[in-house]
Amino acid sequence: MAQRVIVGIALGLFGILCLYLDNFFIYLAIVIVISVLATYELFFATKYLKNKLLSFVSLVFVMLTPIIYNSPIKEYYREIYLGYILILFVIMLFKHERIKFEQLALVAFIAFAIPMSMSCNLGIRFDNFNEKSIHGLFFLFVALISAFIGDTGAYFVGTFFGKHKLAPKISPNKTIEGFFGGILTVGVVTFLYSYSYQLYLDKLYPEQYEVNLILITLMSIVAATLGVLGDLSASLIKRECSVKDFGNIMPGHGGILDRFDSLMFISPFVYQIVDRFSDILIKALG
Repeated sequence: MAQRVIVGIALGLFGILCLYLDNFFIYLAIVIVISVLATYELFFATKYLKNKLLSFVSLVFVMLTPIIYNSPIKEYYREIYLGYILILFVIMLFKHERIKFEQLALVAFIAFAIPMSMSCNLGIRFDNFNEKSIHGLFFLFVALISAFIGDTGAYFVGTFFGKHKLAPKISPNKTIEGFFGGILTVGVVTFLYSYSYQLYLDKLYPEQYEVNLILITLMSIVAATLGVLGDLSASLIKRECSVKDFGNIMPGHGGILDRFDSLMFISPFVYQIVDRFSDILIKALG
């Protein structure tokens, strides 16, 4: 546990530093690194990394996706993705004895889903490419709280009070007590954070904004629940691939995908809610 806590604190401090710097290109670099490493880990776990050309082309596409999706050529992303699919089929035609369609389909799905879900964090923070949203950093914090505070709360509550297994055949260490402990922790922390943000806005922009504490807290609770779904999904994939962790790049936590699996479910949800209902979540007065 000590190693897990120390590494967790180090990662937390690094994350806080990046959020303090609040720079588009730093965020973009982090999204690219996480996306590429997570994809590599999943290719390795599924043994599809043996198809070197298929893997190389896909990893290059994964690296480029956050750049494309957060640049003026975003409107051509569908055409670019279609080009990527066509390249995969050409590879399959030349290596049809080694590459089956189901392998190609899974690789294409992974190479699309992971960088797109991670790119949603940029969409939460920025309105248009690198133009900062006035409340974007706040909502990005909410997404991170839903993922990492929820995971931390679930871990400690489950460790000290967990008795009833949540999904014993998928993830034996997860408990029902841990699940509700994580959700409750997220709700409390988000509420207090949102209240603090309201005080900050009142000081900076007197009587101009009203933070909907209840809706934002509910959003974080739903997001944290989706995070558990992401965590269990990753656990199921690991079980099917007969691996304990996706990697060992972070001692005590496993691989990149082990640490960010919940965020890949949470970020798209928070992005969609904020993109559509930000004016309701934080209402401009007057």
